This record gives sequence, C-alpha cells and structure tokens, in this order.
Amino acid sequence: MSSTTAPVIGDSETTDRLSTAGLLGFAAPGLCIGAISVAVSVYLTHYYAAHFGLGLSAVGLAFMALRLLDMMVDPMLGLAMDRTRTSMGRYRVWLVASLVVLIPGVVFLFDPPGRVDVTWLVAWLAVYYLGLSMVVLSHAAWASVIAAAYHERSRVFGAIQILSIVGGILVLLIPTLHDGLLRGVGVETTAITAVGLMGLFIVVLAVFGVGLAAVSAPEQVLTGEQAAAFGLKDYVQMLFRPDMGRVVAAEFCLTLGPGWMSALYLFFMRDAMGFALAPASLLLLVYFISGVAGAATLSWVARRVGKHQTLMTVAILYSFGLMALLVIPKGNFAAMFAQMAYVGFFAGGFPLLTRAMVADVGDAVRLDLGSPRNGLLYSMVTTSQKFGVALSIGVSFTLLGWVGYRAEEAAVNTPVAIDGLKLVFVLVPILFAWIGALCFVGYALNAQRHDQIRSALEARETAP
Repeated sequence: MSSTTAPVIGDSETTDRLSTAGLLGFAAPGLCIGAISVAVSVYLTHYYAAHFGLGLSAVGLAFMALRLLDMMVDPMLGLAMDRTRTSMGRYRVWLVASLVVLIPGVVFLFDPPGRVDVTWLVAWLAVYYLGLSMVVLSHAAWASVIAAAYHERSRVFGAIQILSIVGGILVLLIPTLHDGLLRGVGVETTAITAVGLMGLFIVVLAVFGVGLAAVSAPEQVLTGEQAAAFGLKDYVQMLFRPDMGRVVAAEFCLTLGPGWMSALYLFFMRDAMGFALAPASLLLLVYFISGVAGAATLSWVARRVGKHQTLMTVAILYSFGLMALLVIPKGNFAAMFAQMAYVGFFAGGFPLLTRAMVADVGDAVRLDLGSPRNGLLYSMVTTSQKFGVALSIGVSFTLLGWVGYRAEEAAVNTPVAIDGLKLVFVLVPILFAWIGALCFVGYALNAQRHDQIRSALEARETAP
C-alpha cells in the first residue's frame, strides 16, 4: 500500500503520511510497552508480594514511592528531548538510547539472582522506570510530529495502541505455555520461572520494536534551529492551559481505574471469583484480545465523531461493565468471559485517544508560543499516568490490608476479607471512569478548532 502526502506543519518538519507497513514499523515499540505494562502490573507485583513473601504493604509502597519519584523525571526528560539536536533527529536518538537503561532494569527485576529484599526491588525499579520513561516519552513525542492532521493522529496512536495490546496478549501466553515449553527442551521448570521468561521476552520485544521504529519512519534532522529557552515554569504554564489540564486529569483517572484492577486482578480472580491461575490468565487474554478490536474500532469512530466525544462515551460504557462484577456468581466462567470481553473492548480506547489529543494541544501550543513543546506535553501525560499507577498499586494494596485480606500463597481469608477485596476491586475504578468522562464536558479543541489552528500554522510557515 503506497503512502499519500499529508504535510506536517510546524517545527519545520514535513513528511508523507506513513504507509501501512511504515506505520506498523513505527508503532512496533508498542509491543514492548504493552508487554511490560501487563507483566509488571499483573504479575510482577504479585510475584514479589506472594512468591518472595515481601508482603502487600511493602511491595505496594515500594512501587508507589518509585512511581512518585519517577514522575519528577519526566518533565526533565521532556525538556531535554525538546532541546535535543542530533544527526539522528530529536526523538529517535532518545528512543534508541532508552535500551541501554531499560534492558538491565528488566533483566534484574524479572530474573533476580536468588532471594531478594525490598532494597533490591527499589533499586532495580528505579532503573526500570527511567528506561521505560525514555521509551514511552520519546516514542509518543515522535508520533505527534509524524501525524499532523487531526484525524490522522487517531490512526497513528490507534496503531500504537493495537500493537501495545498485542504485546500484552503475547506476554500473557507465557504463564500458560511455561511448563510445556521448558519440559519440551528438557529444562526443569524450577530453574526458569514464568516471570523470568517474561523478562527475556520483553527484552527481545524492546530490541526488535525500537530497532524497527528507528529505520521505519522519518524524522527531520534539524541542525541549524536554535533550541527554545524554557524550563520548569513552562510545565506549570502548560498544566494550567484549559485544554491540556483536562487531558492530564482524564489521563490520571482513566489510568488509575484499569491500573487498580490490574494490581489486584490475580487476588480477585482467585479468592473472590474462584478461578485458578490458568483460567484467570485465559480471561485476561480475552480482555486484551477484545482490546485490539476496541482500539481499531474506537480509532475509526474517533475519526468520524471526534476524540473527546468518543472518549467520554467509552468511559461511561466501560464503567457499566465494571458494575457487572458485583452480581456475577462465583465460578461462572461464561459470565466472566462476556464481562472481560466487554470491558476490554472499551479500555482499549483510553490511551490512544488521550495521546492523540495531546498532539492536537501541541499544535495549539506551537501556534501560541511559536516553538514546539511536544516532549514536555507528553511528559505531563506520562507523569499523570505514573501518578495513577502509583496510587493504584500503593493505595489498593494498603486498603486490602485494612480489610483484613492476606496475599500469601498459602493464606486462608475470611468471608469478610473476600467481600472487602471485591468492593475494593470494583468501586474505585467505576468512580474514576465517571470523573474521567466529566473532564471533557465543554472541551473546545475539536476537529473544527484544530483545522483553524493548522491553517494558521500553515499561513505562518509560508509567510515571506
């Protein structure tokens, strides 16, 4: 399929609309990002709390503390990326360099040498989070300048989200296939854990995805342009823009809900719904497969009715699916299958829509200020996302302790503790889904407004 021309205005960058093959190559880092997201939020927290016996509170607080510290890094990374001028481009060089940090963090977190303690967990979480920030931030900022048109951004970020979900699906297959694969090659299953295999798989996806993106998509090399002088005050200025403030708030709410459920998923499925690891992993697989269909469908819908209108509708419909968890009988696999397919479909639209909207805000900022802030803007979104993830793990694990729930593999929980687990799992995500939807009531940066901004940018670019 050949590409068609769609010039990118602003920052002196122009490029053709990516062909389907070029788009998939550029979106390939999404495989790694999606696999990491699932493995860390669903399996790694459970692994350290239950397998290593570090305890819910200790693990929850460790993840929350590192996420909160990591939030402070993103604005500095965003500023540094926006100021970068190299022969490889602005964002490409950061994406490639991220592997140097991310790979050691993944290896030592997912395959620790022997028993570990909280200090080990905190140290390697810090390395891992820095590498992940570099990948996510550089890739999103680069995507925002590749896709210039309002509706084209839904296409680009939709492709990234689809591959991210595919990465999550692939990593979910590892626990199911773990024993058979290792026994098939004569390896004792105790020698290599399923979590260790996940780490190895993530490293392979990271090298493959980043390498493919680096050679698949254009990035204009800007060697003569002077970097704009801006600093932390610009971060505050951007946060108080009505358009960006709404996106940041929605990102927090729509990350906290799914992240909250991911952190508690295995505990909920085992003790509240009565499913062993294999059926619980299968149901999670259903959730992510449905998310692929959701991301593709909702990207198409957003190109026709608008991004923020689609996001509001998706958040409300998602919350209705969560309510069903309060009435589904324990052990009813068919009902859980339908419920997971339903919520997975709509959850697949959250990241692609918010990130596509940030790219639109980036054009408005460029028109207002005369210079790009894409890296800074995306750092605000990733910071909000990390804040949501940090609270989802730290607060949810703490609440489970308060209701008397015990996470150890051999623990026996009381009916009161199981009821507490169920309420903690369901009610908070429903609340934040509704708040996320309300963030866009009265949102003004729609397709018509963006067309006006693009026209003004074109006029300024072509002015003598």
